[in-house]
Amino acid sequence: MTIQLSPSTLNLYRECPRCFWLHINEKIRRPRGIFPTLPGGMDDVIKTYFDQYREKDLLPPEIEGLVKGKLMKDTVLLNKWRDWRTGLRFYDKEKNALLRGAIDDCLIDGNRYVPIDYKTRGYPPKVDDAKKYYGLQLDCYSLLLEESGYEVGDVAYLVFYHPKQVKSGGVVEFNVNTIKVDTNIESARNIFYEAIDFLSKPVPSRHSDCEYCSWLENILDFD
Repeated sequence: MTIQLSPSTLNLYRECPRCFWLHINEKIRRPRGIFPTLPGGMDDVIKTYFDQYREKDLLPPEIEGLVKGKLMKDTVLLNKWRDWRTGLRFYDKEKNALLRGAIDDCLIDGNRYVPIDYKTRGYPPKVDDAKKYYGLQLDCYSLLLEESGYEVGDVAYLVFYHPKQVKSGGVVEFNVNTIKVDTNIESARNIFYEAIDFLSKPVPSRHSDCEYCSWLENILDFD
């Protein structure tokens, strides 16, 4: 059976190898409660907003001067990339392993494709935290683009939307922060193969800092 991984599961591997092993090998997933729909709804609205500027061959004014390149104009291809079912893929036949991901948007700077990821949150982002938590995701997007035959650079962008105020009529005004992130394709590649090899090993011991491992230890006996 093909091992199927994504930027989010690789982040899980980096955060807690045991939870990752159980997630992929045993299909035991972390409990997450009710999934909030607002971020997904915001994501769709932001994509529509960016697409309006794409049609005019312009950048949205809030990122003008903060990014290099123009919005990718091929909306048919971009919409395929935006859907995880038809998104970018990298398949290693020898390992029988697949890395796939769905990007929000993409700039073209000369001949280079530059990933953009939209984020919504309740407060302004800290630059170092943003790079720490989302760097691997952007590394993976760059890897997926390169393995799909596209020239990529060594940067990507995070565009954060966070609420500023509510105006009359229920209109919410947002602040926007754009963060440039240096990407490392080889780092993503190494983590991908490291995670694949890890799955063939016995279930690892409980991760001392993982609250989910503590929860699982109370209901199942894997040791």
